[in-house]
Amino acid sequence: MNMTTATPPVVCFGETLWDLLPHAKLPGGAPMNVAYHLTKLGKNPAIISRIGTDVLGQELMQVFQSKQIDTRYLKFDRQYPTGKVYATIREDNEVSYDIVKPVAWDYIEWEDRFADLVAEAGYFVFGSLVTRNKVSRNSLFQCLECANEKVLDINMRPPHFNKKIIAELLQKATILKLNLAELHLVTGWFSDYNSDEDRMNLLKEKFNLQTIIVTKGGEGAILNTGGQFYHHDGYKVVVQDTVGSGDSFLAALLTKFLDGSPPAETLSFASAVGALIASHSGGCPDYNPEEILTLINTDSPALIH
Repeated sequence: MNMTTATPPVVCFGETLWDLLPHAKLPGGAPMNVAYHLTKLGKNPAIISRIGTDVLGQELMQVFQSKQIDTRYLKFDRQYPTGKVYATIREDNEVSYDIVKPVAWDYIEWEDRFADLVAEAGYFVFGSLVTRNKVSRNSLFQCLECANEKVLDINMRPPHFNKKIIAELLQKATILKLNLAELHLVTGWFSDYNSDEDRMNLLKEKFNLQTIIVTKGGEGAILNTGGQFYHHDGYKVVVQDTVGSGDSFLAALLTKFLDGSPPAETLSFASAVGALIASHSGGCPDYNPEEILTLINTDSPALIH
């Protein structure tokens, strides 16, 4: 791919960082994870972010280059350090995060060149975490003015969000992806519905969303698009950790959206990718995309190690 001329079909905006786990230091941040998996799946996205000039920043740039992720819109910050997150994996394989601040990705400054980049892309991916600082938040809202399909991967990390900004992001989005806990939290602000489908319909109508996707961990996922619900029970794998699993799910979903695939096939493929990444350690493991098809075509988790 000639990175100087190709138009990225997806632009990811936000945090790039190191996940510091008890046993490893791994590259991460939802936008980076999504960009990595889109690249693995052949879609060559761009990412808008900021890293420090420190050793961690230099190492992160090397990771981007080695994984062939477009770095044209990744800037070095001379004042603030590269993002770090201290991640703790609980007994249920879920992960809790201590997200250091302030860091370089809190200060993503608007550049005029972002306007054409975002306007030419089919999908613009963003989350709520990057809005914790007004510099990055203002740049995000400028990007949203230019974007086509606006994909909100809500990614709520206490205490780095507030209800007012979440509502503003929902107003801007056309596609919303969230997990079951986030669905219950956000809809709890507006209603006391019990059914997950009712909760999804509430958000769709209240914020005029085209598509909503809810991931349910090992229990699968629900997709609501075109006025219809699609369910998938998920693929059974031996879980290493869930770091980046939802991000890989979103990347796979966008890959199939770009391909024009039917909704049921799209959901199945995304569920398989999410499960595959959960069977590896970290958000950006190396894998062969053929492993995805192997998982879809078999019930045996032993085949994906």
